[in-house]
Amino acid sequence: MKKALILTTLIIISAHQLFAQTNSSATQKVNLNLSDAIEITYYGSGSGSGNGSVNLAFNTVNDYANGVVSWDEHYKVRSNKNFKVSVKANAANFTYVGSASPTPVMPVSGVLDLIVTSNTTGGSVASPFTLNTSWAGLSSAMQDLISNGSRGGDQMFAVKYRATPGFNYPAGNYTIDVVYTATQL
Repeated sequence: MKKALILTTLIIISAHQLFAQTNSSATQKVNLNLSDAIEITYYGSGSGSGNGSVNLAFNTVNDYANGVVSWDEHYKVRSNKNFKVSVKANAANFTYVGSASPTPVMPVSGVLDLIVTSNTTGGSVASPFTLNTSWAGLSSAMQDLISNGSRGGDQMFAVKYRATPGFNYPAGNYTIDVVYTATQL
C-alpha cells in the first residue's frame, strides 16, 4: 500500500510537470515618435486656400462713405503644442485691374481693417485686434492676432474685414492676399 501511494504520488507529480505550462508570454516595446505638428485651414473648405475670395462690392455712395464689411471668415488651427496666429497683407498696396491711367496706388494700411468675431482657441486676441470691440488696420508687417492658443484639434476663430477706401480711387478691382501664419510656441 505504501508502494502504491508513493507510485500514485509520483505519477501525479510527473503528470503535473508534463502539463504544468499552460501559457507563455513575450514582451515587445512600442515607441511612439511624435513630431511637432501644426496646421491652419479655412474652416469649411479644410484647406489653406480659403473658401474663395472675400468680395466687398462698393455699389452706392453710402458704401464709399461708410465702408463695406465682409461676412465672418472662419479658421481652424490644429496643433500638438500651444501656438500663436499672426496676420499680414502680402504687400503694402492693393493690386489694381481696371482702365484708369495712371494706375492708382491704394495702400492696405488705412483702407483694410480686421476684427475678430469669435475665438475658441483657448488663447487671447492680441492687441491692436479685439474681440467684437473695435477694428484694427492691416498692413504688410506681420502682427500677432491670437496669443497663446491651446493645443488641440479644433481651435477656431473667425474674423471680418472692413474696407474704407473713401472716394479717392477710380473704379476697378483692387485685390490683396491676407496671410495667416500659425506658429507653435
